[in-house]
Amino acid sequence: MQIASKFTVAVHIITCIDVFGEQMRVTSDFLSGSTGVNAVIIRNVLAQLRSAGIVNTRQGSGGAHLAKALNEITLYDVYMAVECVDNDEGLFHFHENPNAKCPVGRNIHKVMDGRLTAVQAAMENELKSVTLAEIVEDTKKIISEE
Repeated sequence: MQIASKFTVAVHIITCIDVFGEQMRVTSDFLSGSTGVNAVIIRNVLAQLRSAGIVNTRQGSGGAHLAKALNEITLYDVYMAVECVDNDEGLFHFHENPNAKCPVGRNIHKVMDGRLTAVQAAMENELKSVTLAEIVEDTKKIISEE
């Protein structure tokens, strides 16, 4: 099981908005071409980013714009905006019916739950430490070296 690709698509969208935003209108059709993802999905991700206060969009051909500075947006903000994880259930989902008659099935939750919670917290802390400014800066550097 993986984190939904909406997360990386959202990061791609934000990067495109910054890289291309001053040269052209960054539309869902343009973003679809850049990401290789259907424009309907792009519009859905943009709506989630807009709801989170990360981007602004204008209907029609207005395009997308950043609603806040890149250094104010972390990977964690994007991760939460596109609902990569259910806050009630967490990142890891256990199989539904471990056999209570089996000593492993009966105890696996006790052994794993705390560890998985710690792993998720560590991952989320790492996401909080990386800003979109860093992602865009690294992307622009690679583009300039091509």
